[in-house]
Amino acid sequence: MDSSNNKKGGSKPWDTIVDVVVVGSGAGALTASLRAHDLGLKTLVVEKTEQYGGTSAISGGGIWIPNSFQMQAMGVKDSDEVAVDYIKRVIGEEPGDGRIEAYVANAKKMLRYLEENTRVRYEAQSAYADYYPELPGGMPGYRSMDPMPFHASKLGSEFENLRPTTPATLMLGRMAMTMKEARVLLCRGKGFLLTNMRIMWRYYRDIFWRLKSKRDRFLTLGNALIAALRASMLDRDIPLWLNSPMESLVEENGQVIGVVVNRDGKPLRVKARKGVIIGAGGFESNQAMRDQYHPQPSQSLWSAAPEGINTGDGIQAGQNLGAATALMEHSWWAPTSHVEAETRSRAMFVERALPNCILVNKDGKRFMNEAAPYNDFGDGMYGTESVPCWFVFDAQYRHKYPCGALLPGYAVPDKAVPKRYKNFFQKAESLEALAEKIGVDASGLQETVVNYNQYSAEGKDPEFGKGDSLFDRYYGDPNTTPNPCLGPLEKGPFYAVKVNIGDIGTKGGLVTDVDGQVLKEDGSPISGLYAIGNTSASVMKQTYPGAGSTIGPAMTFGYLSANHVAQRQVDARTVKAAENTQENKNAVEA
Repeated sequence: MDSSNNKKGGSKPWDTIVDVVVVGSGAGALTASLRAHDLGLKTLVVEKTEQYGGTSAISGGGIWIPNSFQMQAMGVKDSDEVAVDYIKRVIGEEPGDGRIEAYVANAKKMLRYLEENTRVRYEAQSAYADYYPELPGGMPGYRSMDPMPFHASKLGSEFENLRPTTPATLMLGRMAMTMKEARVLLCRGKGFLLTNMRIMWRYYRDIFWRLKSKRDRFLTLGNALIAALRASMLDRDIPLWLNSPMESLVEENGQVIGVVVNRDGKPLRVKARKGVIIGAGGFESNQAMRDQYHPQPSQSLWSAAPEGINTGDGIQAGQNLGAATALMEHSWWAPTSHVEAETRSRAMFVERALPNCILVNKDGKRFMNEAAPYNDFGDGMYGTESVPCWFVFDAQYRHKYPCGALLPGYAVPDKAVPKRYKNFFQKAESLEALAEKIGVDASGLQETVVNYNQYSAEGKDPEFGKGDSLFDRYYGDPNTTPNPCLGPLEKGPFYAVKVNIGDIGTKGGLVTDVDGQVLKEDGSPISGLYAIGNTSASVMKQTYPGAGSTIGPAMTFGYLSANHVAQRQVDARTVKAAENTQENKNAVEA
């Protein structure tokens, strides 16, 4: 976005006048719109694509909320002080900007607001540990929360505009599952058959909808969260403009007073009397920005975020007004695998923690704990020059577990794998032959497997500690002992899947304060401009304290931004200059 695109207000007429314009339609943006409306502000949400929900819609929808009222009701001890200390230990420094304290103090307030005033409902997950539970202040569960299921019939025709979830989160690529159900199915745990039957019955009993569509109306994970937020907007008649990308910010007398939106191909000037909140995502779909800021190699194709929606527009708009940026070299990293002909890659969230598998580099050597939190793979892969690497597993793994596009062999054996997935994996009868196929050192791979098999027998990984952490074991196989994450690679044929360093969104963006205000290089705020979610530089810095540390802050700072917008006093000169213009009397109200 060229700096000339940031318009001066002048005396040009406004096509629409509201109090707040929210740019983007992910969880943070929609939370901001609801809070602004409930504080008495006339609010408009603009979304660049034909579908709402952003990356949040295809995510797990989880939020990381320390010391919540749900935890207190369950008798679980936590405190703001302990949580703040834990985050700072994970980060390894004292950020000093007050945002961590603001997040911890207000995240639970945001959650209570939504639970008491909207259709959004969350459930604390007792068994889902923080990502580093062994650190002081880390917890074995409860801080990570999952959205409760939501039925799409409550959305009416707006269900058609909800961004669909990724097939990877659906049973057989079609039927919605909760996180608890998916965990049971992953390792065919206790209640496997009953869970399978329940999901299928839930799907097929919606018989009249089945005659219209294969899409499941029982929504879970990120789809459930976005649907509940959107339904709450419909309850309030908050307008949402689809196919309406923000072309530029409108600034006058040092204040952001509106936006120019291209609605269905027509540029419209929208006045925001109180402020503009940008929750338009990061820049993972902008290859030029990846080339400029990221460690290399870095490809948009490797990202697991939706194609084309997060192109850095909001970040560039802020930069053009002199906004500071930070953390631009970081992402919410994740190892990903790619299927030919698909426009995005698939994040490997759970496969790595299971037994009978390893990750190796070109030398055939392991280079990190395979079960580590996925964000750790940024340092793990770039820091050891292991981009790409290979996920290697044996016939036992292939039979029992899923891997990227591959369903478990018991459900879909090799001979039944669809043709479009044939090049997704390599297969050979011996490790030596597999090494030749994938171009890694054969002796190195064989030595690695010998050592790993010994570790598996002993139940202890002395090199990288796979399975030592409570977090590692969450996605391990409880049927494997003594370590649910360790199992030997000993039964051929052997398999390999190429793994790149991808992401679920970029982490760098506009520098903001405790209220979400965008700051200039000198630390002063750009009046009337706010940034949340991946448009802003993450409050968690380069780290990831627990599941939900992306969406939780996005929603919390959306809530805080709306609070601040409602309280701010607008420069009277700007209001007079804009509203005394004769043309404004004929402006269309949203």
